[in-house]
Amino acid sequence: MATNGSSPEQAFAPVLTAMSTMRDGQREQKKAAHQFLENFQKSSEAWQITIGILQSQADAEAKLFAATTLRGKITYDVNQIPHEALPSLRDQVLELLKVFATGPRPIRIQLCVCLAILAIQMTGWKDVVPMVVSSLGNNAESHACILDFLKVLPEEVTEGRKINLTEDELQQRTQELLGDNASQVVQLLISYAQSSESAATNPQLLEVITSWLREVPVADVVNSPLLNVVLSALETDRSFEAATDCLVAIFKETREVDEYLPTIQILLPRVVALRPRIRQAAEQEDTEVYKGITRIFAEAGEAWVVLIAREPIAFRPLVEGVLECAALDMDRDAIALTFIFWYELKLYLILEKYIQARMQYVDVYAKLVDVMLKQLEYPNETPGQTDLFDGDREAEEKFREFRHHMGDVLKDCCEIMSVTECLSKVLDRIKAWMTAYASQATATSVPHWQQLEAPLFSMRAMGRMVDKDEDIILPQIMPLIVQIPPHEKLRFASIMVLGRYTEWTSNHPELLEPQFTYIVSSFGTDSKEIVRAAAMAMKFFCTDCKHLLSGQVVQLQQFYDQTLDKLPGVSQEELTEGVASVVAVQPPAQIHDLMKLYCDPLMTRLMVKANAAVDEDGKLAVADHLQLITLFIQMVTPYVEPGQENPAVKYCQEIFPVLSKILDTFSLFTPICERICRCWRYMIISYRTSMAPLLPEMANKLANGFAASKQGCFLWVTSAILREFSEDRENVNEQTTEAIYAFFEAQSTNMLRMMSDVPPRDLPDVIEDFYRLLVDALLYYPHKLITSDLFTPIFQAGVSALALEQREPLTAALHYLRDVIGYGGDNPPSSSQSPNPPEIKHIVQELIIANGAHLVKQIMAGMMITFPDDCFSDGSGALLELFQLVPQQTAVWVDKTVRMLPPGTIREAEIDKLMTGIKERLALGPDGLRKVRSLLQDFTNIYRRRYVAPRDGLGRLEAERFHFNA
Repeated sequence: MATNGSSPEQAFAPVLTAMSTMRDGQREQKKAAHQFLENFQKSSEAWQITIGILQSQADAEAKLFAATTLRGKITYDVNQIPHEALPSLRDQVLELLKVFATGPRPIRIQLCVCLAILAIQMTGWKDVVPMVVSSLGNNAESHACILDFLKVLPEEVTEGRKINLTEDELQQRTQELLGDNASQVVQLLISYAQSSESAATNPQLLEVITSWLREVPVADVVNSPLLNVVLSALETDRSFEAATDCLVAIFKETREVDEYLPTIQILLPRVVALRPRIRQAAEQEDTEVYKGITRIFAEAGEAWVVLIAREPIAFRPLVEGVLECAALDMDRDAIALTFIFWYELKLYLILEKYIQARMQYVDVYAKLVDVMLKQLEYPNETPGQTDLFDGDREAEEKFREFRHHMGDVLKDCCEIMSVTECLSKVLDRIKAWMTAYASQATATSVPHWQQLEAPLFSMRAMGRMVDKDEDIILPQIMPLIVQIPPHEKLRFASIMVLGRYTEWTSNHPELLEPQFTYIVSSFGTDSKEIVRAAAMAMKFFCTDCKHLLSGQVVQLQQFYDQTLDKLPGVSQEELTEGVASVVAVQPPAQIHDLMKLYCDPLMTRLMVKANAAVDEDGKLAVADHLQLITLFIQMVTPYVEPGQENPAVKYCQEIFPVLSKILDTFSLFTPICERICRCWRYMIISYRTSMAPLLPEMANKLANGFAASKQGCFLWVTSAILREFSEDRENVNEQTTEAIYAFFEAQSTNMLRMMSDVPPRDLPDVIEDFYRLLVDALLYYPHKLITSDLFTPIFQAGVSALALEQREPLTAALHYLRDVIGYGGDNPPSSSQSPNPPEIKHIVQELIIANGAHLVKQIMAGMMITFPDDCFSDGSGALLELFQLVPQQTAVWVDKTVRMLPPGTIREAEIDKLMTGIKERLALGPDGLRKVRSLLQDFTNIYRRRYVAPRDGLGRLEAERFHFNA
């Protein structure tokens, strides 16, 4: 309570004022109020103040904040209260629950959570459920409160990892709170359900049943009156959703079908009896009920899928129910709920042991294909309508995504029925449309085009399942596709199908020409969507049919040159990738001339764009065009014997001066630098040691470029050079290796100067690229790097970089540091198989001993305060490596680090408990090391949740940062 003679109202007045400011204040005032409230939530004064607010006449919003804050205090800050005072706190929460028994419910729920979390931690409180039930009383108002408590208790026990209990303590407490109370809770719920008709349809009751299903044997619920309660609740709108959730939870508890077979035999007929409600809900257009019933059938099917495969006749009514849910869903709101079931059933039916069941369900999957083909159709147009979705782009995107999921179901059907049978249905639909409507189609009007587009889309979706040797259906379909009327969506769908089946077409060359002509002619349409589709299809045709198109490589260049400038950027890249694939399969003797034929016009365009680039858009156009050159270098990789000149490298030498000049001109424009570096990197990757003649010139440009621009892209190329010209590569002489390593050291020296002049927070991207480069340097040149004068400053800079808060640079630095630590032992992450020399181990161990205290401090600070979530495992992994290398010394460093935490945040007893646990596990040898890692992860997680992470109750919060004392 308030001290120094102040009243309770005076004690919590600042909190209420800050809350008011959060609602109505100016920006800076809100920021200050936010900070005040966040600090308040973690303070020891918050205990009495929150209880005081809850007992006062403050408004509901203030009381909800107080209840939420109290929940956080009980979760994380119980150590602030003497152990003997906990029963008093429990009694206060129980009294508050009586006060809020009638609501507001959000406050009541928070108080129930408070009581549940307190119950978990008060290990001496053995009669939790009986005490709560008796304390709250037996009137109607208290029933709601009791039900809320019973609902949250299992949920909070499941979330018990938030609480500072050991695994053994939490396991014992779980048994005491849940296992020992299960039968009593079932009887309580039965009594409540039978007390009145309204009680039996109370959603709260159903939520409690759902919550306790993991603790109560599911057979106890199914064999009790509660099953009838749940099923009857499906008849009432008020309780339908909660009853659905409860049934689904029951099904999930019976997934171990052999163990729960008697229970499933009770449930199956009850579920099948719900089937008439499918059509009833569809006819009444009751979307929510329809989705709920669909979910019940689908989830039952998923839970019992192995029984469906074992006993197809007995379970067929359930499967037919799922099919009916899919078939009658005209709004496409519920059908997606069935998709997982069809997939999981397929996984069993394709097994040899279930071949008989597969034969039993072939007709079901055949009907499912018909359902999918109908559901795939675009909406019908109304007269005068210009937009199928009336401008609702979200609905359109949802429909597109939905179709792709249906395509996955069609793939499942192919595996059950055979691809030929599924394609037969597609062919039948196409023929039916052609017979009925083809004669009515004109250049401006195609009747019922949706009925033709849907099977085309389905054919595209099934493409991955179709073998390139299929000779029954596809030879009939392909000639029809190139005759389809010129409706935009039909042409788009046709192009996408042809692009999807290019591997099949490569095996049927007699059908290539009409398809290829159809694609090429599509570039002349006015539709941007069709042109983009044609570019993508052209990429696949050129890639998969490159040998068939090889004789047309010169004519293809003319088409490429005439078409390129008409395409958007992505389509330019796709078309380029395609034609480069055809060039790539030409004889090596022709490669240089073909590279000049295709790339010289690109270089001319590039220079024109570079000369005209005076604004950002112009410069971005240069960067985008550079990517086309890179694609040729990436794709055209002729094989030449060692020692012979590579014709592609010869062309690279010709264009290198132009690329260098552009780099010099735009050295401060990052996208152009990155694209040129990407191009050079692919020169190294594609032509490897054949690039040796260009290395001196390239290394000079990379060194100067990095020093001038401070951009990490120059390090990408350096890394590729290190890999391709490493010590253990064949055909690389020692002189080249030494020169490359000297080049790497020059880049590293520049980087270290940069890191000494500029704070790491201003260099996150370059730090990421630098330490990725160092991972490669350590892998391919370990002995040179570890014995270098730069080794220690690079390591120390990496330790300093751990103060960053961005995932990518932290991950790169942590990976490098872990690899360095590995070289202190017998199994380093080396590219060679030779043993780690003693002198290398000695250098690394000395480095670790000299810098280990700071390294551990940085890692622990990161895990407790600053690291993003994705970096925790790498941080704890680095600590594990240290414990493996120098266990006793690392334990000392950890002890020293955690004792530097701010006073009042961690008790000495908690630190002593951590260190005792570490020492006990270290004594177990290698088997105990992983348990040490778990101890440290738990400790840092608890600290982070307790003192750093924002507490609930303030909406969007920014994490408060704690800093170690010097």
